[in-house]
Amino acid sequence: MTLKERLASDFKDALKNKDEIGKNTISLARAAIKQYEVDKREELDDEGVIGILSKQVKMRKDALDDFEKAGRTDLLDSYKKEIEVLSKYLPEQLSADEIKKIVEETAADMGITEGKQNMGKMMGAVMPKVKGVADGKDVRKVIEEFLG
Repeated sequence: MTLKERLASDFKDALKNKDEIGKNTISLARAAIKQYEVDKREELDDEGVIGILSKQVKMRKDALDDFEKAGRTDLLDSYKKEIEVLSKYLPEQLSADEIKKIVEETAADMGITEGKQNMGKMMGAVMPKVKGVADGKDVRKVIEEFLG
């Protein structure tokens, strides 16, 4: 079963179970996928769908900070539940230790030991390796710590 088929099936289940957050979240995700396919005139495979869903999760995570600052706990809770729903469709995310190991291996391959001036090189080399399984903010944090 492809991810798009799984989303369609789970959408129907959410409708039957009267799960408003699940229904709305999956509906928005499916709309984003459809919009991408229409705009680019191409059918997305599972990897492409994961990319769209990752962006949806990232948008919601970024909004959490703003809601927290504004004291909007109602929206905070809602977005956390939406992130939970979307995360079911994404691959397991890497832990900080796993990211650190990848950063250290990449740095060793590139001959980099320290220096903030190497931040761009490191990000450019590490991000393709962790695409879809690690958030860019987390990777940036680990690289900054590594470079000192």
